[in-house]
Amino acid sequence: MDAVRVALLREVLAGTEWPGATRRFAGVLRSSVLPHGGGLLLVGTAQYEPWHLAAHLVDEAAWSGTPELAPTLVRHGARPGDPAHLAVGLGRIEAARRGETLLVVAPGAPGAPLLERVYDARRAGATVLALDSGDRELHAMAHESLAVPPGPGPDTGLDLDTVQHLVSAATGENSLPAPRGRRRFTDRLSRLADRLTAPPPARW
Repeated sequence: MDAVRVALLREVLAGTEWPGATRRFAGVLRSSVLPHGGGLLLVGTAQYEPWHLAAHLVDEAAWSGTPELAPTLVRHGARPGDPAHLAVGLGRIEAARRGETLLVVAPGAPGAPLLERVYDARRAGATVLALDSGDRELHAMAHESLAVPPGPGPDTGLDLDTVQHLVSAATGENSLPAPRGRRRFTDRLSRLADRLTAPPPARW
């Protein structure tokens, strides 16, 4: 989803909680990751891997000039022969420490094995963020969470995939220093033009 579509989606959602909620969550993510120079771990469930969110965060990291936002995708089914960026298994969560951030994306129940690892990561000092359907156990462990009801919302048609687009876009935008004075509008216009004319990212 490109910058124009994100802007249109925000216009459609104006008056709902979602533009503000996704920006707040993105702000927490940014403020957790940037001061430590990175250390963002991204994990889904055994049934769902957040490939698209990983790719969008990589894009936002490049476009916004903040490489710290690029995540390490942690996979349930990682194999030693996989490419390096796809070969990180759940053991990486067990090794998480203070200064690192663990973002859990779970459209359904996370499952006990993942919850146990998330709990251990939090005890070790990692910051835990949850983007999910409202699992109570996961939310109890998370420092910050954003719940998206399962399936498209009755009023907005919003689902978890769409919310991930809004969060990733806001993460990159929020990482930009706030411009001041007369250059504010032109700077914003210039950044938008750069993003719209950038070549498409390589596929994962």
